Amino acid sequence: MKDMRDFIAQAEKEGELKRIKAQVDWNLELSHIAKLNEEKSGPALLFENVKGYKTPVITSVCTTTRRLALIMGEPRGSSLVDLMRAWVEKGKKSIPPKWVKSAPCKENVMKGNKIDLFKFPVPKFYPKDGGRFFGTAHFVISKDPETGWVNLGTYRAQLLDKNHLGVQFIKGKHADIMLKKYAAMKKPMPVAAVIGCDPLLFLTGAARISAFTSEYDFAGAVRGEPIEVVKGETVDLPIPAHAEIVVEGEVDASKFMPEGPFGEYTGYYSGVGTDDRNFIKVNCVTYRNNPVFWGTTVGRAVTDTHMTMALTYGATLWQQLTEMKIPGIKAVYCPPEGSGRFLAIISMKQMYPGHADQVGTAAISTEMGAYGLKTVIVVDEDIDPWDIPRVLYALSFRFQPNRCQIIKRGRSTPLDPSLPIDARDITGRIIIDATIPYEWKEKPIPIELDPEMVKKVQARWKELGFKG
Repeated sequence: MKDMRDFIAQAEKEGELKRIKAQVDWNLELSHIAKLNEEKSGPALLFENVKGYKTPVITSVCTTTRRLALIMGEPRGSSLVDLMRAWVEKGKKSIPPKWVKSAPCKENVMKGNKIDLFKFPVPKFYPKDGGRFFGTAHFVISKDPETGWVNLGTYRAQLLDKNHLGVQFIKGKHADIMLKKYAAMKKPMPVAAVIGCDPLLFLTGAARISAFTSEYDFAGAVRGEPIEVVKGETVDLPIPAHAEIVVEGEVDASKFMPEGPFGEYTGYYSGVGTDDRNFIKVNCVTYRNNPVFWGTTVGRAVTDTHMTMALTYGATLWQQLTEMKIPGIKAVYCPPEGSGRFLAIISMKQMYPGHADQVGTAAISTEMGAYGLKTVIVVDEDIDPWDIPRVLYALSFRFQPNRCQIIKRGRSTPLDPSLPIDARDITGRIIIDATIPYEWKEKPIPIELDPEMVKKVQARWKELGFKG
């Protein structure tokens, strides 16, 4: 799979995509259709008749495990944890991108006075949004001016006018770190926003890949071959050769424009009104013939954003814990309903006293867990972390409140609605030990079925009148 068109063809072949031929308004109607479809675990939607436009819009690309498996090239019946395990294993390698001289993303070029971002069917998603949001299922490419490290990161982008996009570079994120370096040099930061591409690049752009590691290298490892890139028209950045739409520009750290609000993945607005934020001054737009615009409804769970974050954040946490060489970790799961960020459940085999505490504190000490992770639940190896009824069983019969740890200060995200809008820098954390303590000499005696009797009963299953 090289691009969005490959995904559309494969998804349609497997019954994972529906074409909407009836006319749909970009103003609220399109997003509402997509959201209601997503709440029913429906297919990806390709809106072919957007009011006032000839360009189609695709939504709901990543909202089911089946489509995530398709994107990653994994078996169709894979579970989310299967995909996380594959993400961790494949991500141990690194395959740098491959430079090409010409590319489909440059079939059309707009510069100077010809730039008009309203040419594209940018949706307005929710009634209280501050406007139309150009970048939701997209990523922004930037480069460290000192090391040359290339980063792909997903930061929302609001359509402000025909050649400006408001962006939210959250403090401490990789693009923000780079922007501060450019500010110290008194130079604007060159960027490129990519809308519509190989969906795997969106997954990696939304992931918490470690600093100084390019998402291109990681995506190449997951894909099993180099990602093809081409140099930008006005920026010295590697652009996905098969991207649908590429917006090239620059961000001046000292300049701001009103942006927001926006309905976030938490199910709430991140603020009460517009805020002055950085913006991309657009200098060039390149796009394919008959481009496909990609958007996601964000909003309350479960959407592309939640499934993407559950996969990539959970896998990244798992990967970073593995790199710490902590023994006994069986599996890590970050539920989509928690946006993959705020809650982590870790299954482990205990090997020594305090082992569960080590795993819990390690989780909030990883680069992934240090940002926004509020609740860590540690369970024994006989509990699958994605089996929520069994996790609740462990919380009911193995957990004691006096064995949990409360950490009062940790790095938060400005999107966390459980904190006051003006006080979202610091969050509390809780580590819940829902294991049977390793050091207990007398442990609870589990009730178990007799293995031989189980075989005997199973042999008579159909005789007893049961199906399957």
